Amino acid sequence: MKVRTFVCNMLHENCYVIYDEASHEAAIIDPGMYWAEEQRKLAQYVSDNGLKVKYLLCTHLHFDHIFGTTFVEDEYGVRLSASLDDSAWVTGFAQHIARFGIQPNTQPRPVGHPLHDGDTLTLGTEELRCLATPGHSAGGMCYYAPESGLLFSGDTLFQGSIGRTDFADGNYAQLIGSIRTQLLTLPPTTIVYPGHGDPTTIGDEAQYNPYV
Repeated sequence: MKVRTFVCNMLHENCYVIYDEASHEAAIIDPGMYWAEEQRKLAQYVSDNGLKVKYLLCTHLHFDHIFGTTFVEDEYGVRLSASLDDSAWVTGFAQHIARFGIQPNTQPRPVGHPLHDGDTLTLGTEELRCLATPGHSAGGMCYYAPESGLLFSGDTLFQGSIGRTDFADGNYAQLIGSIRTQLLTLPPTTIVYPGHGDPTTIGDEAQYNPYV
């Protein structure tokens, strides 16, 4: 599985384009592109590599992770796949970003394909497993590619840190439970691609992360 990271918007959110090298089937994870130039760079990468975008996936629906969902839907004819438990973040999008003094660039559409814990998606011959990890938000979802040993953790787990839990639907105990039962049980060599910041590994976080 190939991975390309795009750092997006004013909150330096990580958007990932992942794809199977044989089939060129691709998924776009957490499209946080706020500015037109960010959208152009992602589209150019998809075009240059001849990718066939099969999925639009979000680890959760906080505004910095969904600025670009409408663009991706319109550009590639896919619908947003995520947990319905985060739907309130879409319906309340304008109000949420207003609290941060951000002007809306779009109005994201509702989840088109609901995902649940244990669901399995495919890119080429490789599986992508959906792992529910509520706590940062009610609908937190991580995506795990066991064959390649990759995990896309959103804002659940960071290098040396964890997601904040002071939003209305955040829950610290739930987040810690999600991390310990769903993520730290993965092979220690698993590479973790978080929603912000640099990659890490499950092994490093199990050993050195002071929060888990």
